[in-house]
Amino acid sequence: MAEDTTDLNAVELATELTIAWLGNPNTRSSAEDVPAFLGKMHETVSTLLDGTTDAAPTETATEYTPAVTARKSLASKDHIISMIDGKSYKTLRRHLATHGMTPAEYRERYGLKPDYPMVAENYSESRRAMAKKIGLGRKPGARKAEAAPAPAAARKRKTDTAGAGAE
Repeated sequence: MAEDTTDLNAVELATELTIAWLGNPNTRSSAEDVPAFLGKMHETVSTLLDGTTDAAPTETATEYTPAVTARKSLASKDHIISMIDGKSYKTLRRHLATHGMTPAEYRERYGLKPDYPMVAENYSESRRAMAKKIGLGRKPGARKAEAAPAPAAARKRKTDTAGAGAE
């Protein structure tokens, strides 16, 4: 009988914890995920109530299913589609940071090549053009060399032609 009470308490506790989890506005989950979460919560609460520490959590490699294929994620030059949520982004770095991942972890999780881009091609090109326009990436003396006065021979020709018209 005491076992039934413990089991009932485990169900109630798991239900209350699941309701609290779903009530959090920062929790994003679909309706399909709730039963699995509730089952896992019940299993965990039951283990804690039984007082057995034999059931240590086992490290298993979680298989992540990508939202899109790698080819589809790079289909457009204007954006990259995230394999986490299937949404398009110009750059994935901030999106990955919100999920607590680095680009290397993202590539590893979905089995991507090390050269898989984190920035859309057109966005990268526009940023590159803007940087060149404002002078980033130049050597310190390069601007002076471009603005240097013309050689003496070229200046002499200009003055000769100007003097010829005056005669």
